[in-house]
Amino acid sequence: MELMKTLTELVTAFGPSGDEGEISRVIEKLAAPYVDEVTRDVMGNLFCHKKGSGPRVMFAAHMDTIGMVVTHIREDGAVHVGPLGGVNPVNVLYTPVRFKNGAHGLFCASQDADTAKLKAADLLIDLGASSKEEAEKLVQVGDAAVFDTPIHQAGSRVISPYLDDRIACLILLMAMEKLGRTDNDLYFVFTTQEEVGTRGAKTAAWTVAPDYGVAVDICGADDTPGSKHQVSARCGGGAAVKVMDRSVICHPWVVEKLMALAGEKSIPAQRDVMRAGGTDAGAIHLSRGGVYTGGISIPTRYGHTPAAVADLGDVEACVDLVVAFAETKLEKEC
Repeated sequence: MELMKTLTELVTAFGPSGDEGEISRVIEKLAAPYVDEVTRDVMGNLFCHKKGSGPRVMFAAHMDTIGMVVTHIREDGAVHVGPLGGVNPVNVLYTPVRFKNGAHGLFCASQDADTAKLKAADLLIDLGASSKEEAEKLVQVGDAAVFDTPIHQAGSRVISPYLDDRIACLILLMAMEKLGRTDNDLYFVFTTQEEVGTRGAKTAAWTVAPDYGVAVDICGADDTPGSKHQVSARCGGGAAVKVMDRSVICHPWVVEKLMALAGEKSIPAQRDVMRAGGTDAGAIHLSRGGVYTGGISIPTRYGHTPAAVADLGDVEACVDLVVAFAETKLEKEC
């Protein structure tokens, strides 16, 4: 599959936390040729199963995005919203948005709002409506809005909304396409509601009951201008092998196995430590009696904004590392 074309299809599909139906159908269409069966659970998690007789390995990438949900429609037609996931109001002010039904608008705030201390509760959406009645023809309470910003390639980098975590969905799809022979029993799981508490991963990991779990997600980039060094990975440094974040301390055996595979196969790799944030690994490693869990991350600048930045070489490195782990003979060691 062609990287930029597929990524564009993924990032433009509607799918905020709790309403992942459209993006799930897009991923199912892309994944179906490379796996033996595709199923869903009540939470909406998408399970793409490539059957094998060996250990059960679960790769997880969440397909939901952050967004804002309509909570109140004012008499003047402006719309109050609340956050779905981690929305920084300063980062999204005056960003164009769209709704599932095709309505458009943009984030704004009252003119008397203190933008230096802006909270998510201060955000409004301007639909271009002049009255409550006009606005109600466009949206209803409970409707979700997502960023409506473009995707561009800039040299070896991509600038796009929702690289978190559609770029990891791309990585799993490309890995499926590239996979060679393996005895491992592989589950490529596209999870729901990660942005509101790794909810989909909890039920998905219970269902799969994996021997090994690998969460594929973005991580912060330490080469962001003015970095305070809260993270360790850098754009262009290769696949970021997660050591820890606020949700998980990865199993040392999995960390060392991923780093060893990167070395053996000449895959650019670096270690990923984040002082904040989390991924589906946080839910997977606590499932049932515990799971040997790690993470493969894509260093990303400006995550959770309408224009995040990632390196396409890092994407290729992550694909190669997912494939290497999926194909290797796995033996659990403590």
